[in-house]
Amino acid sequence: MLKNTFTKLPYISLENPDERELALSDPRRFLSNFKKGAILDEVQNAPLLFSYLQGIVDANSKVKFVLSGSQNFLLNEKISQTLAGRVGLLNLLPFSIQELQLVSLLKKSFEETAFTGFYPRIFDKKIPPSLFYPSYLQTYVQRDVLQITKIADAAVFIKFLKLVAGRVGQLINFSSLASDTGIAVNTVKNWIQLLEMSFIVLQLKSHHNNFSKRLVQQPKLYFYDTGLLCYLLGIEKPAQLHNHFARGNVFENLVILDLIKNRYNRGLQNNLYFWRDNHGKEVDCIIESNSKLYPLEIKSSSTKSLHFFDGVQYYSKLSKGKAGKGAVVYSGNEELVLSKGHLIPWNKMGRLYKY
Repeated sequence: MLKNTFTKLPYISLENPDERELALSDPRRFLSNFKKGAILDEVQNAPLLFSYLQGIVDANSKVKFVLSGSQNFLLNEKISQTLAGRVGLLNLLPFSIQELQLVSLLKKSFEETAFTGFYPRIFDKKIPPSLFYPSYLQTYVQRDVLQITKIADAAVFIKFLKLVAGRVGQLINFSSLASDTGIAVNTVKNWIQLLEMSFIVLQLKSHHNNFSKRLVQQPKLYFYDTGLLCYLLGIEKPAQLHNHFARGNVFENLVILDLIKNRYNRGLQNNLYFWRDNHGKEVDCIIESNSKLYPLEIKSSSTKSLHFFDGVQYYSKLSKGKAGKGAVVYSGNEELVLSKGHLIPWNKMGRLYKY
């Protein structure tokens, strides 16, 4: 995509051992080869370049570098400070539901869609998910985990990943994860940060507006791709999702991430939260847009029910006019506009993308 967009810039992949060695050993000489700029892919493999790029861009504003990689540079404090005020940032996640619909590649059911996942190579090369995700996980662990960190035992890290998958859509409990994995709490926190840097998981924060109620403060964990999530949960075919213990959380993960993808695809930041008070009252998703709050419930059931709206109605009443009329996304096919709110099928979430 970058090659096709920036056709006049040379493309260099820093996964290439020769290019990476030169960039690490002599960054000034490496960058001197690109008088007008370049596309530097997997640039996190040569973090020393960022400091030198700062000087080049400051000296000549006409020089343009396009930096891409599989990690979130902003989570590296040194890099974010170096690039401050000199860079435009875009997050490109796996395909969205809308993107697959536009080219008639979206599966008919939520179960098939979640199991298949959204990584482009699956659709480009027609790779079965059962083959793609084991290879993806092995490559990720070997490339991003073992090479970049001091993790010595890959098996323990994969065990940790599977335990995180089993807690998807739940409040993060660092102590529980540490105990079940057999590692220290601080190690759990470091590993979750690593997963965030690699766009494997994200933390959804609790909304700060308490409306005179005490709130739960811990964030929730979600995976950037449901196909990888299903693989880590041991799901081997879509039909298993019909009665799986994590069905509701996998569906919630799919909806939350699709909303985030559509924000990122428009160059906007994540504006999603969840809400839960200390009495167990909860709304799955709060969309904050233009100083307005939109409560959203996410139900994996394909059967309609007015009780789906209980949470959003409770929140709307509690907010005393600060929240708009809520909506419910469910796994069925019929869209309805009701007095209680808008009932939206999972594959027709277009109305929500405007927020």
